[in-house]
Amino acid sequence: MARNTSLATFRTLFNSLRKRDSIKPVYYLYGEEPFLIDMLQDEIEKLIPEEQKDFNFDLIYGNESNPADVLNIASSYPMMAEKRVVIVRDFMKLDENSEGEGIKEFSGYFKNPNPTTILCLIDTKFPHRGREPGKTLKEKDKETDLFEIHEFEKIDERNLPDWIIDWTRHSHKRQINPEAAQVLAQLVGPNLKLLSSEIDKLCTFVDTSEKVKVEHVKKITQSYRDYDVIELKNAVIKRDLHQALQIAEQMLLKTNNSTGEIIKTVGFFYSVFSNIWQICRLTEKGLNKQQVQDQLNIRSNYIFNIQYQEASNFKLAEMPYIFEALLDADSAAKGFSTLDTPSIFLLLIKRITG
Repeated sequence: MARNTSLATFRTLFNSLRKRDSIKPVYYLYGEEPFLIDMLQDEIEKLIPEEQKDFNFDLIYGNESNPADVLNIASSYPMMAEKRVVIVRDFMKLDENSEGEGIKEFSGYFKNPNPTTILCLIDTKFPHRGREPGKTLKEKDKETDLFEIHEFEKIDERNLPDWIIDWTRHSHKRQINPEAAQVLAQLVGPNLKLLSSEIDKLCTFVDTSEKVKVEHVKKITQSYRDYDVIELKNAVIKRDLHQALQIAEQMLLKTNNSTGEIIKTVGFFYSVFSNIWQICRLTEKGLNKQQVQDQLNIRSNYIFNIQYQEASNFKLAEMPYIFEALLDADSAAKGFSTLDTPSIFLLLIKRITG
């Protein structure tokens, strides 16, 4: 989801569906980001009123049906309604139960789709563009009056804060501070469904006249992930070993599952140092600050400046040792060590702080 293109595509299509503006006979939605696709599916389902769905709505799973049956449903006319909706999840799995040519059979339908059917096909991938039906779909992609074909890529973790800012604006018409977006991204991670849920809670919790700030994020997220991990990260990035060890000890005292705390923290730090490694790697190649930002597709100057400043405290040569320390701690926490869990955690902090 570089440069947030998936969100821009989602927003345009979502608004079009919500307004019932220029509805197409065929939608092909694919990619590794299920959250956005699922929300678009919900909007397509709403194109048929509830009282008409018994006869004019079909949700089909590819591994449970076959191309002939789907094409038969899509080609039939609605009953006492203007339109019918047919949604096929895992479209390419239709091949598994096919006795004929498999999904190649859709090529004829794509060339002349039923104008009274809204056919939505969903998969993680696009069919092979050199073979049918991918070849015909690729050609039909130019026919904007008949087809909507869109890919929704998995969001890059570096772009999560930008996504949070945009999604807060899109879903709630609210603003969230870049610093708060950065903290929320680090606490929650790249699960867009969970991020959306946390944004919903934040926008409900925060007064409508206020921007969402770091202190709001702290109050909302501490129910499932302790804010201390952010404070620990800040101490580690500053390479303040004394403060980092103090925070780590407090985290161990407060948790009921020290092993789980270590595993979560390792995952968190892996994400943090992956960003640092990328910046160090590009800087080592001789790229200036602006070139590094462009290369990493980080739109927000504020967020990039934070990450760039964090990376300035480390050298590229240190990265293998830091990732080794993280891997060792993860293995040790899972039982491949004779050390007790507090020792594993504190040793990890010493090794990555340096």
